[in-house]
Amino acid sequence: MTSAFLASPSSPFAALVPYGWDDVWADEFAPYATEGLLAGRVIRVDRGQCDVVTTDGVLRADTAFVTPNDPMRVVCTGDWVAVEPAGNPRYVRTYLPRRTAFVRSTSSKRSEGQILAANVDYAVVAVSLALELDLGRVERFLALAWESGAQPLVVLTKADLVPDAATLGHLVQDVEKTAPGVPVLPVSSNAGEGLDVLAAVLSGGTSVLLGQSGAGKSTLANALIGEDVMDVRAARDVDGKGRHTTTTRNLLALPGGGVLIDTPGLRGVGLWDAETGVGQVFSEIEGLAADCRFHDCAHEAEPGCAVLAAVDSGVLPERRLASYRKLLRENQRIVAKTDARVRAEIRRDWKRKGAEGRAAMDAKRGRWH
Repeated sequence: MTSAFLASPSSPFAALVPYGWDDVWADEFAPYATEGLLAGRVIRVDRGQCDVVTTDGVLRADTAFVTPNDPMRVVCTGDWVAVEPAGNPRYVRTYLPRRTAFVRSTSSKRSEGQILAANVDYAVVAVSLALELDLGRVERFLALAWESGAQPLVVLTKADLVPDAATLGHLVQDVEKTAPGVPVLPVSSNAGEGLDVLAAVLSGGTSVLLGQSGAGKSTLANALIGEDVMDVRAARDVDGKGRHTTTTRNLLALPGGGVLIDTPGLRGVGLWDAETGVGQVFSEIEGLAADCRFHDCAHEAEPGCAVLAAVDSGVLPERRLASYRKLLRENQRIVAKTDARVRAEIRRDWKRKGAEGRAAMDAKRGRWH
């Protein structure tokens, strides 16, 4: 919560309040204030430098001082930082402890995490209604969103392309079933539908826009801000995909309050140690699992499996269980690359399955003793 002192025009931090500055950030920054450093929020990062909004206005600063070789500790859009008051170049000295962080795995074979945005309250997953819904991709985005600590929100963009209210309602219901505990809002940036509701929600903090290229993120950002600040290009007619019109992550102040981070379209969305997030996305499966006969049930062929019983009865769609298994396996592989204990567990599991497979084959061939 922001105190009256911080919000007062006479406060030295008043210029930062629209960007999310509050009493807690002020306390975190206090030791750096005694060193004469400036407080600021990173609004853009580009090739080792960043733009920072400070009490002295928007400054350009070098980020090399802050562990440049660790992709999880580099300065990113949304960070609150301590900046040198002068210098050529001037440097970001450090960033304040992050409240939340949206992280995905990189395409590197070394399995590194890449932080996309920091100190986010709402993770807005933009899904275009110009294409057939890819519920598996929605689940993947939501797993990362939940893991970040932010509140996910699914926005179905280009709702004007579905003029039939009943059809639109069915699409919303399909996504709601895929996203338990997550608000789902159809919007049309062109027609202005749903924007007032979305703006009211986002006014309460920092939001990050996520989604594939062509999902309408930049158009949505422009509509929320009320002016064309983001470049927009039409999606290809052949597949509905867009080009990366946004090439950096930009933090923008919204006129009705709150700030928005627009991100480039994400073609690859790899999980990064997101077991908790996966469990949140598939909370109904985790709830069913509590009634399985075995506490370590893998929901594959075990007797007394409540999850498989729900699939057989039609209560749980088989697609949901397949997606759940897929994301858990992927996350386990990622974690195993950096966690020796998990690697050992996977090896033991494979040995057990191999032994069971050989025993079953021997029994089938009549060689069981």
